[in-house]
Amino acid sequence: MQETRLDTARIRAARRVIDPVFLDTPLYRCDALESDLGCTVSIKLETANPVRSFKARGTEVVASLLADHGPRAVVCASAGNLGQALAWSGRGRGLDVTVVASRFATVAKLDRIRALEARLELVDGDHELARERAAAIARHDGIRLLEDSLDIETCEGAATIGLELVDSAPSFDTVLIALGGGALATGVGHVVKTLAPEVEVICVQPLGAPAMTRSWRQRRVVTTDSTNTIADGVAGRRPIPAVLDDLLLVADDAVLVREASIIAGMRMLLDRAGLVVEPSAALGIAAVLEDRDRFVGRHVATIVCGSNVDVDAYHRWVGAASVHSWR
Repeated sequence: MQETRLDTARIRAARRVIDPVFLDTPLYRCDALESDLGCTVSIKLETANPVRSFKARGTEVVASLLADHGPRAVVCASAGNLGQALAWSGRGRGLDVTVVASRFATVAKLDRIRALEARLELVDGDHELARERAAAIARHDGIRLLEDSLDIETCEGAATIGLELVDSAPSFDTVLIALGGGALATGVGHVVKTLAPEVEVICVQPLGAPAMTRSWRQRRVVTTDSTNTIADGVAGRRPIPAVLDDLLLVADDAVLVREASIIAGMRMLLDRAGLVVEPSAALGIAAVLEDRDRFVGRHVATIVCGSNVDVDAYHRWVGAASVHSWR
């Protein structure tokens, strides 16, 4: 494999600075999903931690570096999960954290950022506008700008999930990874392709937020004017060129799934696995639902990457999904 920006030795070292509460998350075969999906399914549960998403693996690395060597103030743009994670990691190390988010972000995520004592600034636009505002704050105040997926620490922190998958002596032949900005996909993909190259890496994105998948398919950055998906955690419009370069080296495929399949996947994870997940975390299940023939007889691992949902919205989504909608 050609070299990505990531380094496997640094990824192993990252485990030493990440709070153990975020490491070694449950990985188990979920028999209850298999009769409906027609394949063997293992779940990597990245929601069993204080911020209920994988993002803190990366922010722990960033916050550790800043606490030791960098400015003690940091700003990021976030759809919600990164902001929570940075607030948690920064609070534990005495950092001054500012999070910029869309005013239309999930209320539960915004409330949790505030509860974790970060300064929260809201913009009247989408995540891309939040990214622009965060960059402006960093320039004006002379503080660290944390850019998810571009900053290698976010990718290498997420990549520790890949180490845990590979080190578990897996029998799975496919890993399904939610694709947004790319930190999770490039991080896990790098480790899998380095240490278990026979495993197929498939990235999954909503049809309503297809920029990174289109970019992967065309091998150049493709932007979109808007997004239209309930999967807010992966709803970017402007892929980062360096991240796309990494993704092109580690992803075997990138697929788009419909909103109805995402909702059916959320409902299936609730009914069959007892898991309340946010839409981004159901993308792997949605990919199998939309192409059962591709996965029949295979053993897939899917990363359940977040469970920060607005309760009312969640009830609307899963309540609208028929119990038999995936059959």
